[in-house]
Amino acid sequence: MVTTQSRQKSYADLKCTHVEFDVGNHVFLHVTPREGISVKRFAKKGKLSPRYVGPFEILDRVGKVAYRVALPPSLSKVHNIFHVSQLRKYVFDPSHVPSYETLGLQEDLSFD
Repeated sequence: MVTTQSRQKSYADLKCTHVEFDVGNHVFLHVTPREGISVKRFAKKGKLSPRYVGPFEILDRVGKVAYRVALPPSLSKVHNIFHVSQLRKYVFDPSHVPSYETLGLQEDLSFD
């Protein structure tokens, strides 16, 4: 019995990763793939909808495996504390930030 438990534990430990985040880090939030829940909460529907949304900033750590995340007002119906398994680390990439340039609009709201 002990041998079997040890073997199963070694298989489970291969899939288990220890992940921690610091306050101020940015993370992606896993969208629940179940039908209906993700549509109601995240307004995403369909087969090709994204599995992760974000990035969002971590505000503080609640317990050993839960984090409070800063969500935008559009996700006000979603509780802002998530288990570490629902978060994925965001690595900053300058190409993710769109550059906004002011457009020279004319009086008829057209531009060159």
